[in-house]
Amino acid sequence: MHAKSFLQALDHDRIVAAIREAEGRSRGQVRVHVASRAVEDVQEAAARHFEALGMTKTAERNGVLLFVAPPSRSFAVVGDTAIHERLGPEFWRDVAAAMEADFRAGLYTDGIVKGVARVGEALAAHFPREAGRADVNELPDDVSED
Repeated sequence: MHAKSFLQALDHDRIVAAIREAEGRSRGQVRVHVASRAVEDVQEAAARHFEALGMTKTAERNGVLLFVAPPSRSFAVVGDTAIHERLGPEFWRDVAAAMEADFRAGLYTDGIVKGVARVGEALAAHFPREAGRADVNELPDDVSED
């Protein structure tokens, strides 16, 4: 699938609302990025984009990227060091598996929203909002693309 068709099929407002909900319950940061080109190694491409999107610069190193490469029909979920240390690789595989069924059915927005929600639950458990302390939104909430 072409990235442009994939992007047009997404309900961006629903995805942004899911990101804001996830971030509203935690001190974490969530991004969704859609790649325009096919990738050979989706994990490697996701890691490169994680860095390029400035996600390693969050104060608590608790950002999570849902990276989708429609031309290669692949995607990955990547977390920064602090959240990865708490959850481990199995969590990221579980999130991806939850998204995969919807993706296979062509329900791309549903899959992304489901992934964001699961990530949001984990961030809220490990990085909950602190009462009386303002939270800074360190990264954009929109769906980015290249």
